Amino acid sequence: MRRFSQRSHLVTLSEINITPLLDLAFVLLIIFVITTPLLEQGMPLNLPKGGRADQKIDPANVRTVEIDARGNFMLNRTRMQPPQIEQELLRAHQANPELVVYIRADKDGRIEPFADIINRCIRNGITRISFRSSPDR
Repeated sequence: MRRFSQRSHLVTLSEINITPLLDLAFVLLIIFVITTPLLEQGMPLNLPKGGRADQKIDPANVRTVEIDARGNFMLNRTRMQPPQIEQELLRAHQANPELVVYIRADKDGRIEPFADIINRCIRNGITRISFRSSPDR
């Protein structure tokens, strides 16, 4: 009798239970699914309506400037002031002449910050500028 109980004990220990591993994998998957959209979002903007779909542009060639209704600026999800944005865009344009600047401005904001960014781009030879809007439904 004793030998049989020892054998079954060894057999039980040699099997791997993957249920906790699967539970952990599903929990991590849910966490990533929930947090990924939050990480990708920039400023909460109310974009103007209109526009159509763009041509495909390599994401490495794109820099996004966001301007909220209060005149706060972000360049690629990093808060900056216009002179800093100008320096970063100039540096990126010198490294990559195919640079495209996306400008996302809140429709309820003032026009001066929007015009300031455009002027800074043109002054530095950056002429590939795209004004972002929300698509027509």
